Parts: sequence; structure tokens; C-alpha cells
Amino acid sequence: MSIRYYKLFDLLQRRGLKKTDLLGLAGISSPTLAKLSKGDTVTTEVIEKICNSLDCQPADIMENIKEGEQ
Repeated sequence: MSIRYYKLFDLLQRRGLKKTDLLGLAGISSPTLAKLSKGDTVTTEVIEKICNSLDCQPADIMENIKEGEQ
């Protein structure tokens, strides 16, 4: 299984925001944004910062994908 963050980027687009806007809004670093873009692991603290800044829930920004469904 792996976590995918495409929902986050869809949400940003629907709100008229760019990926780089998330840096200031959520207070995350460029390397962390790169991890999200590549589907790499990030901490729950990062997820919390993003959710607080976008007023959303974790399920709104990420999805657990089973192996074979990718």
C-alpha cells in the first residue's frame, strides 16, 4: 500500500492555489512539498499543518492505494 496526495493538488487547483502557495499557508519547506509531489512519506505533523491551513480533513488530501491499483 502507498499513500498518494493527488487529492491535495486537486484541492489546491479548485481553490485557485498553486503548489508553492502551500509553502506559506502551511509553513512547510520546499523539500517537503517535493516529497508530497513524488508521493514520498511525510510526517503526520505535515498532514496536520496542511489540513489546518486548508480547513480540511486528511481524507480530503490523501488516499491509501493498494498494491496493484496504482
